[in-house]
Amino acid sequence: MTHDTKAKIVSVERFVPAAPGLIFEVLADPRQHSKIDGSGSVKAARVSAPPRLSLDAKFTMEMKMGFPYKMTNTVVEFEENRRIAWRHLGGHIWRYILEPVDSGTKVVEQFDYNGSKSILILKLRGSMKSNEKFMTKTLENLEKHFAGK
Repeated sequence: MTHDTKAKIVSVERFVPAAPGLIFEVLADPRQHSKIDGSGSVKAARVSAPPRLSLDAKFTMEMKMGFPYKMTNTVVEFEENRRIAWRHLGGHIWRYILEPVDSGTKVVEQFDYNGSKSILILKLRGSMKSNEKFMTKTLENLEKHFAGK
């Protein structure tokens, strides 16, 4: 785990025993996000969500953190089988970077709060530390998803 306070990015990485293309398919399908989410807050994609994400695609997720709410995201980075990222109203970005290695993929998940509209709130809530924990769990879930396949 790294937390670059200057660049305002928290990064977690993990080896996943699957090809980048297979991992990318999970990340590019909002209906799969609740299966790997390590925070427990992502419940389901709204019916209006596209079946597969692409650059500039918008998708809304049903969320719950204490109380139910919805979060609309826009895909802001998209490089097939290599990188995908989305931003929501708060301005921060969730990013996945995939790098092929010998028998699988190095997956880097990043919480990029560089463009956040609420950095003070994020700091007061301890979001950088809790997001590190949740991202670690997400990548563990992603690895488990492909284990035995």
